[in-house]
Amino acid sequence: MADIQYVSKEKLEALKVELKDLIEVGMPTTAVRIDEARQMGDLSENAEYHAAREQLGWQKARSLEVQAVIDNAQIITGGKTDTVSLGSSVTVRVKGKEKTYMLVGAQEAEPLVGKISNESPLGEAFFGKRKGDTVEVEIPAGKQEYEILNIS
Repeated sequence: MADIQYVSKEKLEALKVELKDLIEVGMPTTAVRIDEARQMGDLSENAEYHAAREQLGWQKARSLEVQAVIDNAQIITGGKTDTVSLGSSVTVRVKGKEKTYMLVGAQEAEPLVGKISNESPLGEAFFGKRKGDTVEVEIPAGKQEYEILNIS
């Protein structure tokens, strides 16, 4: 059985649109490119043919990946809780600075904008903690202490 994929409602809809586009537009268009390239003759030296085949392979793999995420998706509902959970925004103090992170599923993680995966070391460390808790996380630069200031 595949792992549960935690996603927001918006991300799930975006994945459904991507899958539909791959199946109804992307792969048929690429199949036409392959057919046209085949008609040009010698396939061993036909760069267009090889590029189109490679693209079709990527599209098939991506469609399987997206379908697996959709099939195993669990919507993150968020909501106000006393503990850090999926969908929570967590304000912490680390090295005297305040930072805010949002705990999301792996499909939506964007660490540079503060969206961290529940599967990341930081996300796992925050999960289930309460306001006022101090969390130690091992990062490449060494151990970091995070004091949880607020959960929303």
